[in-house]
Amino acid sequence: MIVREIWFADDRIYIETDDGHTLWQSLLYYQRLKNATDKERTIFELGAFGIHWDYIDEDISYESFEYPNPEPVGISKIFLTHTELNASAIARRLGMKQSLLTQYINGTMKPSKICETQIVDVIKQIGQELASV
Repeated sequence: MIVREIWFADDRIYIETDDGHTLWQSLLYYQRLKNATDKERTIFELGAFGIHWDYIDEDISYESFEYPNPEPVGISKIFLTHTELNASAIARRLGMKQSLLTQYINGTMKPSKICETQIVDVIKQIGQELASV
């Protein structure tokens, strides 16, 4: 894939490829890029496998623009929009490896419906505990 253009709009990063396709991803997956200034976003390098922003230490692979979910959904969206949630602590409560929960959050793996319900239930339980303070 050869990238001809990169731009940002509506909390997304867009690329146009040499064959005329426009692909995008949500910046929720890339918090450093989401929080970067417009100037910081313009200072990048196109590499053989992706885009690199040296100043903010962020990388996006070209392959990731072709993933099925460019916008986070489910568990992924909950954690990426509520950065105050501690994935490590929630994984411990669930008896789950943090690396597995991280894969669900990053969208690289999808939890089963049962597992997703268990994760949401733990988040709700934490909310109830906090509300009772």
